[in-house]
Amino acid sequence: MRGHISAHAVCTAIRDDIVSGALAPGSRLIEDILAARYGVSRVPVREALRTLQSEGFVTTRHHAGACVAELTEQEAADLLDLRTLVEPLGAARAAARRTSAHLKVLRGLVRLGRERSRHGHPADLCQLDGWFHETLAQAAGSPSLTALLTQLRRKIEWMYVMEPPSRVTASWDEHGAVLDAVARGDAERARALMTAHIERSLPVYRLRRAAPAVRDPKRPVNTARARA
Repeated sequence: MRGHISAHAVCTAIRDDIVSGALAPGSRLIEDILAARYGVSRVPVREALRTLQSEGFVTTRHHAGACVAELTEQEAADLLDLRTLVEPLGAARAAARRTSAHLKVLRGLVRLGRERSRHGHPADLCQLDGWFHETLAQAAGSPSLTALLTQLRRKIEWMYVMEPPSRVTASWDEHGAVLDAVARGDAERARALMTAHIERSLPVYRLRRAAPAVRDPKRPVNTARARA
């Protein structure tokens, strides 16, 4: 059923492999090889590469074709600066536009995050943190802003390793404070609290060094992992 897998699912699979380092910075992205790797035809691969180029994960080189992008250290540092500027805006918009469904999910995530932080589950906490920020981005009520925040978080995950945080409990208390401001509709407080939260979290980011590509010649696309 090679022709029935969407370009969106293929795009998600390639992006995940770039972010994880399975497709290393600078490595060539040959359509035939990628089609075999993910068990699809070349058509969705070609569409996926165009999307990933527009997102900045893929670049095109003369005589080499599509390659995984290579960001400089300055460009990587700019990603964190952009997060400091854009994510507080997202929190402020969420305070004005969030739905009861968003608040329910956010409250559940904060409750779980606080519980896991007390019992020491670092893998769970990293995933919960990502879900919290992604849900807050969705609560901003702007597809363009949500897409920008999501893309920014993926690029930061691609370029940085997060050191085990030394202030896990405090971090989830900060999430809870942001949530309280969002629930009350206090946009300026949500913005200020998110700015402070991001600034306190900056020391845990360590620039990731390029790793050799992982050889995995045929890996069918897992469409269930495709993210919106």
